Amino acid sequence: MSEDAVEPASRSIDLSIEVPGTPEEVWRAIATGPGITSWYVPHEIEEREGGTGNASFGPEPEMQAPGRVAAWEPPKRLVLDSGEEGSGLAFEWLVEAKDGGTCVVRLINSGFGSGEPWDDHYDGMLEGWATFLHNLKVHLQHFPGQSATALLPMAMWEGTRSATWDALTTKLGVDAHPKVGQQLAVSAAGAPTLMGTVTDTTPHRVSMLLDAPASGTGFIAVEGAGTQMSVSVWLYLYGIETTEAGTEIDAQWRAWLADNAT
Repeated sequence: MSEDAVEPASRSIDLSIEVPGTPEEVWRAIATGPGITSWYVPHEIEEREGGTGNASFGPEPEMQAPGRVAAWEPPKRLVLDSGEEGSGLAFEWLVEAKDGGTCVVRLINSGFGSGEPWDDHYDGMLEGWATFLHNLKVHLQHFPGQSATALLPMAMWEGTRSATWDALTTKLGVDAHPKVGQQLAVSAAGAPTLMGTVTDTTPHRVSMLLDAPASGTGFIAVEGAGTQMSVSVWLYLYGIETTEAGTEIDAQWRAWLADNAT
């Protein structure tokens, strides 16, 4: 066994966020396919202990992440893992009711090994989960009980992270470092303009509560290390009338990201 493969459970990500809703409402958002799809990536979950699951990060076969339900204790505890033949990563979700109609959602993402490849994976997952937990909170604040269509346009661009972020925001005509509460119009030729309010920012990401092209949430982000960056315009839209409408928006943004790659 290589050094990079040892100590599969030596590190974990442990994050918590307070969100509005009853335990049952929060459980729907974190433990069902339509719920998870509305703030993370398209999911299918067989809602029972021992059930199967799948997370889809894109249309390609290699972008599918099959898994299983290792623990199912509604509405308090859910554990998803990749099964006996998977990566060894596990995701434990805990829901604790608080006074005033809120719950604390805790995520324990375990199974990280040691070594440089694992270090990069850990750092990327830590940053990613902070983004998605924020999106979960906004989903429960503004769209409780509703199901969104998740669109995940992404492309690889050349350049350092900061340079790529500057190039992306310049091409989209937006402030590279907007403030929470600021109104933004994200414009791209050939793709629908995104109109909305900034809900959260980091140096290389802007999250928004969207008014157009439909009500929803979304973010633009640059992720990666070295000189190969993943550039994302991920959208979670409610009230899309047809599957074809969502597919068209997704295709338009994918084309723009590919055509404008640096």
